[in-house]
Amino acid sequence: MSGKYKPGDRLPSERDLAAAFGVSRPTIREAMISLEIRGLAESRHGSGIYVADGAPTHEGGGDLDIGAFELTEARRLFEGEAAALAATTIGEDGLEELERIVAEMVDENARKQQDWTADRRFHVAIARATRNTAIATVIEQLLDMRHKSPLCVYMLERARRGGVQPRVSEHRRILEALRKHDPKAARSAMRDHLARVIEDLLAATEPDTRGAAAKATKRRYEYTRRLSI
Repeated sequence: MSGKYKPGDRLPSERDLAAAFGVSRPTIREAMISLEIRGLAESRHGSGIYVADGAPTHEGGGDLDIGAFELTEARRLFEGEAAALAATTIGEDGLEELERIVAEMVDENARKQQDWTADRRFHVAIARATRNTAIATVIEQLLDMRHKSPLCVYMLERARRGGVQPRVSEHRRILEALRKHDPKAARSAMRDHLARVIEDLLAATEPDTRGAAAKATKRRYEYTRRLSI
């Protein structure tokens, strides 16, 4: 907006911007994607992010709200503890419900269903198994935010187009920890699962797909190391 970068100019790399602003590279990734949504920038495969030709001269675009990385970070904190608590309170009915949901997840993945209904039901069922209405309400709001924030919707849609699906094996690991009524294992399984979600999002939104897997792994470490508390 200040005119420092003109239409057609290449923006600095994620690494340089992260250092300049003192934030994580996934935060810069969300900012770059929000610029694309606003029509202010464009990603060029193998080259980087450029100021769009004919970019608007005013900010506009409204508030894009929360991004998928920030949202998943919050989910990792809340749902990790919810899973630990649920491990101490869940009964056979709750475990059977989760088993049915995992089976539905397998079916949805086979049909390449895009709305991930079973995934949401799985996480909500665990939240409700804590028998704490406040916890369940907060987690449901976080899950619903995925469909209300334009920036989050855009990022998740890119992930889906890239073939990302709910990982059944990770959900089964969470279920097995709950079945054993092991709070520590349940917390670990949930946190590991949501860290994988971050990894998938990083890979799916990587501007330059060359070497995306290695870059995504490195950036996931950068993003999640502050969560190792």
